[in-house]
Amino acid sequence: MTRSIQLLAGLLASASFATIAQAGEVSGHVSDATGTRALQSAAVRIVELNRTAETDRAGSYVFGDVPAGTYTLEARYVGAEVTTQTITVAATGTTSSDFDLTAIGGADILVTGQTANLTSALSRQKAADGVESVLTRDAVGQFPDQNVAESLRRLPGVNILNDQGEGRYVSVRGLDPDLNGTSVNGVRIPAPESDSRSVALDVISSDTIESIEVKKSFTPDMDGDFIGASVEINTTSAFDSKKNRYSVSAEGSYNDYSGKVMPKGAFDFTQKLGDDFGVAGSVSYYKRKFETDNVETGGWHQNDDGVWADSVEYRDYDVERTRINAALSADWRVSDTTKAYVRGNWAQFDDHEYRRRTTLDFGDFEDDGPTAFTANGATFNGADERITVERDIKDRFERQRIRSVSVGSDTDTGTWKFNWMGSYAKSTERENFSVDPTSFRARFRAGTVVDMDYSDKYVPTYSATGASFNTPDAYEFDKTELTTLSDSQDREWAIKADLARTFAGSSGDFTVQAGAKARWRKKSYNFNMNYYDLADDADYTLADVLGKQTYRLVDMGPVASKTGAKAFLQANPGSFELNEYESGLASATDDYSVKEDILAGYALARWDSSTLRVIGGVRVERTHNELNGNLVTDLSDDEEFSFVPVQYKRNYTNWLPSLTVRYSPQQNVVARLAGYKTVVRPKFSQLAPRYTVNEDNEAEFGNPNLKPYQAWNLDAGFEYYFSNNGAISVGAFYKSVKDYTYEQVLRDGAVIDGVAYDQVTIPVNGDRADITGLEASFSQVFSMLPSPFDGLLTQLNYTYTYARGTVLQEGEDGAGNAIDIKRRINLPNSSNSTFNVVLGYEKGPVSLRAAGTFRDKYLDEVGGTVEEDRVVNQHFQLDLSAKYKVTENIRIFADWVNVNNAKYFAYQNLAGAKRVLQYEEYGSTVKFGARVSF
Repeated sequence: MTRSIQLLAGLLASASFATIAQAGEVSGHVSDATGTRALQSAAVRIVELNRTAETDRAGSYVFGDVPAGTYTLEARYVGAEVTTQTITVAATGTTSSDFDLTAIGGADILVTGQTANLTSALSRQKAADGVESVLTRDAVGQFPDQNVAESLRRLPGVNILNDQGEGRYVSVRGLDPDLNGTSVNGVRIPAPESDSRSVALDVISSDTIESIEVKKSFTPDMDGDFIGASVEINTTSAFDSKKNRYSVSAEGSYNDYSGKVMPKGAFDFTQKLGDDFGVAGSVSYYKRKFETDNVETGGWHQNDDGVWADSVEYRDYDVERTRINAALSADWRVSDTTKAYVRGNWAQFDDHEYRRRTTLDFGDFEDDGPTAFTANGATFNGADERITVERDIKDRFERQRIRSVSVGSDTDTGTWKFNWMGSYAKSTERENFSVDPTSFRARFRAGTVVDMDYSDKYVPTYSATGASFNTPDAYEFDKTELTTLSDSQDREWAIKADLARTFAGSSGDFTVQAGAKARWRKKSYNFNMNYYDLADDADYTLADVLGKQTYRLVDMGPVASKTGAKAFLQANPGSFELNEYESGLASATDDYSVKEDILAGYALARWDSSTLRVIGGVRVERTHNELNGNLVTDLSDDEEFSFVPVQYKRNYTNWLPSLTVRYSPQQNVVARLAGYKTVVRPKFSQLAPRYTVNEDNEAEFGNPNLKPYQAWNLDAGFEYYFSNNGAISVGAFYKSVKDYTYEQVLRDGAVIDGVAYDQVTIPVNGDRADITGLEASFSQVFSMLPSPFDGLLTQLNYTYTYARGTVLQEGEDGAGNAIDIKRRINLPNSSNSTFNVVLGYEKGPVSLRAAGTFRDKYLDEVGGTVEEDRVVNQHFQLDLSAKYKVTENIRIFADWVNVNNAKYFAYQNLAGAKRVLQYEEYGSTVKFGARVSF
């Protein structure tokens, strides 16, 4: 097997410049003094020539075209002593010089724990071409947090949007997650969800990760498909470590709402098979059970007497999530100048969700309002209007998979560089046989009164009078919607190559570089649903599947059992009739497929000296789309619908210039300036020509003519690195975004493709949005303090973002005529302020950490008016962790996540108050376990 992998890597490397050799070459490796870990992004300088090179992830560096003579080599790394060596370079051949660095004061560089993570991250940040934040694992495979999303929360300008209390989506500089690009080992990862381009990073376990780089500025050799950041995840390589390593961890996870202890286990390794070949891999398994208590309303109304919600939903979630991750890589050092690799990653995320819901529907009171108002609520009397109450159960199982494989080689002779890579990535999300939902309904008239109390702004409570309000057999079967198939698939093939030539000068190096990349992507979504009515002679009520609630906010009344509705459907097929009209209509509406082919090329020039780095160039990306969907017209009067396939094709080209300057007048000072243009293509679900028209001639459209977001960006920053482990940085950024997208509702109708509709909902391009912000961060290991305080460390960062745009909404002039009104809004998902605080202590065998993260409120959905906007409230979460080194090879740990039971609260502003639209509580989670390395 090993020889087969070596043979494959050798064949691949033959396409590279493995045989190129240049006279007067200097090369070597940089590692810590213990020989445990290769040090990436160490700066090696030939002092007399003022030429600088940075080590790669294997700790290697190389200089080409070095004139014969005697020189001083200098190696620098954050937190390490500056080390020098004298070398003599011959007129031909290679001179080797390796460095083993010690920490300031002569001690060993810490390669495990919080200090090691901070040192490594600061070194890579300092060496970066542009504005970048980095997270790394330590030498025993420990990552700062338990998953990728939670770790990213700690970086400057980065925050995470939660789902069911778990961090999932990355927001950079307060911007929408869809404005980021995500890569694993250089492979752009497609999105599993049908309606998004962003990738949920909680799917990827931190046990498979070596580092995460959040690149906030752009150079022409990068994919130009981001405005927030390019999030680049790198898995482990055999050459990351100087020694072979095996690690096993076992963990228990306890959620105080579910009361369950659930398992997590992981195994990872790096193994050299000779001096020039090695493999690295990992596998992890994590199952988690938790509960969520949720309240949602259907929106709020106001008349002269008061304010009320037209519906209130009490939702009881019981969720089981299972994550399985695996990664494997093979690396071969073909020669002193060429490395070849094969890397694969596989992630699976299973989400089994049970949701019991009680809905109080007061929609019939919309015209005249409630029967009466109280000081803090409203009264609804069934004698005035009908009160509808639904009790339903959702039993949904969803599986996401993300997999990628890449193969390529990197050649660096010091004079020539050639890199190439071919890759394939596929993401899927699939449901089969999900009950979503089975609903039971009762309608109450005279004799039933419901009193709503809105005094608690988070949780509206109720009291009801009526003999059968809480009687299970009063709630008769209404419908079952069975998802027989929900299949989202997103796959991409890609190939790229880069070629660079460096010319050595008397005061630095000048490099010209060019490259090309082709990406072939296809995304599709297929949805099939069976809608069941009750057969004429059948009898089915809530009493037949009665369960027990675990809800804590109010008494929901009788609820269905978790599995009873699905079991009843399977056991009694004769009690149901398939509604072919509803089933066919729902199944035809959402289907689409999209092809997106991108052909890109770039050219850049680069100047490097010990103080100045300038990178300028342009990238061009040609995009071809083939968009397929359906025009579905609901002829509801006849319980029929029409179905017409629709296809669009289009092409467009984007030119993306870029200029990046890095100036370091002193070794501990770095100033950066970058100006560039980037694009973000619209969501496939928005582009797809999916058109639905209901019986009232009201239409919802996709928009295949949507333009991509286009952004001109400017970044400026200043970084100061302390003599020991630490740094302070400040930065500013400005983005002018053209053609951002939002959903527009034309309530007075519109003519689309020659057809008039009474009301149209369609995604459209906005005019321009301006985004301005500031970032500041401070990191410090307080090793200069007297014992025991020399173990203290801290990381602080704050980001302010001002992101405003203009949308068109319908209004009236003074004469009552319909006109379009421009309204300035905060961009959706954009928070003004985010900050993170980490306080740590690490000394001897003890490692402690407290981490707090804050995200300001943000606009979640744009409503028809300011009062209809959906806003998500600010969020602060506190996490604690502790580790103890029992021996050199055994560590035990404990984490307390969401110590303060941070809640989710979405609202609309009406009548001078925040009116709840959604509120959730999750409880906290405690994790504990051990890790053994050998």
